[in-house]
Formats: sequence, structure tokens, C-alpha cells
Amino acid sequence: MKFVDYVTITVRSGKGGAGSTSFRRAKYEPRGGPDGGDGGAGGSVILRGDRQLYTLLDLRYNRHHFAQGGQSGAGALKTGKSGDDIVLRVPLGTVALDTDTGDVLGEVTDIGQELVLAKGGRGGKGNTFFKTSTNRAPHYAQPGEDGEERNVTLELKLMADVGLVGFPNAGKSTLVSSVSAARPKIADYPFTTLEPSLGVVGVGEFRSFVIADIPGIIEGASEGRGLGLRFLKHIERNAVLLFVIPVTDEKPAASFRVLLGELEAFSDELMDKPRLVALSKIDLLPPDERERTVKKIARSFGKGVDVVAISAVSGEGMEELKFDLWRRLEALRAES
Repeated sequence: MKFVDYVTITVRSGKGGAGSTSFRRAKYEPRGGPDGGDGGAGGSVILRGDRQLYTLLDLRYNRHHFAQGGQSGAGALKTGKSGDDIVLRVPLGTVALDTDTGDVLGEVTDIGQELVLAKGGRGGKGNTFFKTSTNRAPHYAQPGEDGEERNVTLELKLMADVGLVGFPNAGKSTLVSSVSAARPKIADYPFTTLEPSLGVVGVGEFRSFVIADIPGIIEGASEGRGLGLRFLKHIERNAVLLFVIPVTDEKPAASFRVLLGELEAFSDELMDKPRLVALSKIDLLPPDERERTVKKIARSFGKGVDVVAISAVSGEGMEELKFDLWRRLEALRAES
């Protein structure tokens, strides 16, 4: 399934139905008085959060959503039928913006949460509503209220517990495939991962968390280079950041600082998230040099940087990594 995280749609709510100007006509009642009913409300266009969806793909191929108008009122105090709402199901983490103004209309973060993109017009009042002691036969009613129309840009920001951060070919996709059922594309060339993917990681028997494989970052990504801003925004929603740096990197500490710099340039808030460094591909080191090399690299990161050495191929360090991430997530949940 193709991953789609950005789409622009046009929405229009329905116009409200007009109120009725009607008078009761009955035998032996020549002046029955007003009995015009109200018009029905126009339908609205609404977003609704759905846990089963992971992309905005459905909306890419259906970009116009126009709700029904309300029906006019009628005599005998009959209210017009309201127009049906249009409900668009979207993944959790969807942000809606007014395309023309850039204003944020809202975001959908919970299952079943609804966000109204275009509210249906109110139905007009029938002439019965305007009857008073001094005006017993009003000959007017309200027209229905117009609906709203706007262009809306929908952006999906993945809501995962752990987000992987690293340069292309750091081993992120291999890591995700080894700890979850996700099967991201893996190959030996830059930018193999062109689309974010989610995987569920089991910890013990009854515990799990969601991990997101974010396409590789390059220096200057915060300025739009490479895959740039399109995927940096996904990291905003991750609770814990896992930096993946291969032991084969010539300057791992420098690479770590570059990655941190790109995140900070994109959003200061990212610097407050708990983070952990996974030194990947340790299976490529000679067994007798492995421990010494890992310790040397870990010291190069400086104080306060937690490091776990792993190999997604051999499985070394993977259980320790999973439990370490789980403990960090549990600590965050306890704080909230």
C-alpha cells in the first residue's frame, strides 16, 4: 500500500433549506393563521479519526466533497429534511489547514474524534416563528443560510511511540523488520526508505509499542534538502527518539551532532524528547575488537548520551534495546 501523508481537498457544506410561508386552510377556519415550517439544515463535511487507517491515500483520488443541502419547510409546520453529512475517515495524527490562508483548522489525534471542516448552513425559520400578538399573519420567512466552501490541506504526522532518526543506510529499516512484523524495503543504496513505515514491537507477553522508520536525514534537511521537511515533521509526534548510527561510520559522534542540529533547526521542542543512541551493525566488527570499539565510540558522544550496541542481523543487543525503550516510554506515561 502506498504511503500518502499530504493531500489537498475541496469541501463544501450544504445550504440550509428555506423556511415556509404558509397559512392553514381548513373548513370552517378561514383565518387559520401561519403554519410554515422551518427549513432543514445543510449537511456538514467532517473528519473522523480511525485507528485502522495509516495513510491519506483514499482522499488523494477523491478530492471533492460536497454535502447535501437542506430541504425547504412546508405547511402544516413540516420541517424540511436536513442534508446528510459527509464523514471522511482519516488516520490519527491528521492535521487540517486552510490551504488559502494557512490557518490550522485542527487536528485529529483520538479514535472517533471529529473535526468539522465545513459546517452546514442553518435552515431558515418558517413564518410561524414570526407570529406575535401584534403580527398574527406574517407573510415572510427566512431563507436558508449558505454553506461553506474551502480548500483544505491535510497533513499526516505519524503517531508512533519511538521514531528512528539517522542518515540513509544507517540500518533503520533492518532494525524495524527485525523487531516487528513490518517489512520496509531494504537495499544497499541511499534513500531506500522513501515512505515512513510503522511496526509494532512486542516486549514480553503483554506489552508492546509502535516504532516508526522515518526516511534518512541528510545535513541541510531542515532547510528542505534531500527528503527534507516532508519527513522531519513525523518526528514531532514520536515520544522517544532512537538515533541509529552504524559502527562503520567514520565519525559517529560528528554524525550524531549533525542529526541533533537538524532536529533543533526544525523544532526546538524535539530537543526535549528522551533519546537513545543505537550503535548498529556491530556484527561487522571482529569479535575480539567489538567491546573495545563500542566503548570508544560511546565515550566520543560525551556525557549524558545513552548508547546501546546492536546488530539487527545477528540479534545482539536487540532485547536490551527493546526493554530500554519500553522503560523510557513507561516513565513518560507515568509523568503524564
